[in-house]
Amino acid sequence: MFALGPAPRAADQRSETWLIHWRAASLGLLALAMADAAHAGDNPDSPDKSQYTLFNPTPERLLREFGTDRPDLTESPFTVDAGHIQFESNLFGFTRSRPDSDGTVTDTYGFGETNVRIGLTNQSELDLIWQPYGIVQTRPSNPQVDPTRSTGISGLTVRSKINLWGDDAYEKPGATALGLLPYVTFPTDRGNGISNDAVEGGFILPFSVKLTDKFDLGFNAGVDVLHNDDTPGYHPEYFGSASLSYDWTEQFSTYYEIAGRTGTHDPRGDIVLLATGFTYQFAKNLQIDAGVNFGVTAAADPINPFIGFSARF
Repeated sequence: MFALGPAPRAADQRSETWLIHWRAASLGLLALAMADAAHAGDNPDSPDKSQYTLFNPTPERLLREFGTDRPDLTESPFTVDAGHIQFESNLFGFTRSRPDSDGTVTDTYGFGETNVRIGLTNQSELDLIWQPYGIVQTRPSNPQVDPTRSTGISGLTVRSKINLWGDDAYEKPGATALGLLPYVTFPTDRGNGISNDAVEGGFILPFSVKLTDKFDLGFNAGVDVLHNDDTPGYHPEYFGSASLSYDWTEQFSTYYEIAGRTGTHDPRGDIVLLATGFTYQFAKNLQIDAGVNFGVTAAADPINPFIGFSARF
């Protein structure tokens, strides 16, 4: 496991970094093997789309219904059809922290964070997530201490989503879907206050169940392996979420969500959030959304509103 105690030697630190890479690669290979072993047609009534790949795109007439991994925190188990690209962007987001032990409040502004989802096969995709610009401002409670401001780009997150079942068989109530989502985040501009300063990674297990024709329920369970802020080494943080969505019309939907995170080493305790928002689908391959996350524990940021859009090509 990753070091949580005394500072490791340089060689141990290098070993930890390679261990993250190895585990992420192993998870990805295991997921691909499991997906390949699964039957390509979950639904006997659905057409066989196993022949379609990144270089042999799925025909327009066989595309799944447009679905996204935003705006809620809960990731879906569904993948983008082979040979197609989907952009999911957070146009603007704002987060205000609670005062820390010194009374300092931090405001974070995010602009243009985008998840580029690339369909590789009928049941797998590659995701690239990056934010071109962010601002972090701290405001100390002591007026004699100057506030600080950091700006710059985020780290680059590379993910591999694999659907084990449900991609093409999620139309009727009672249907379920399960996926695997390993990822690694690489630093791009260490020390800018926006990007992570070390290689980090994690794994999410996304699951969905179709309750009725209008209600869907999604669950996530996962772990982040994050670099320690003040000491060498890494530590795990565990998280989970549940999101209930309701389709008011074919175009308009809302969601209601609870999410939590533990193992943050924050003396104020664990993080728990409540969230809500909506999506509106303008066209077959275009959607806008907005939402807000509310922190309900002392360690959680009290408010995080955002707005975004998604498009498929």
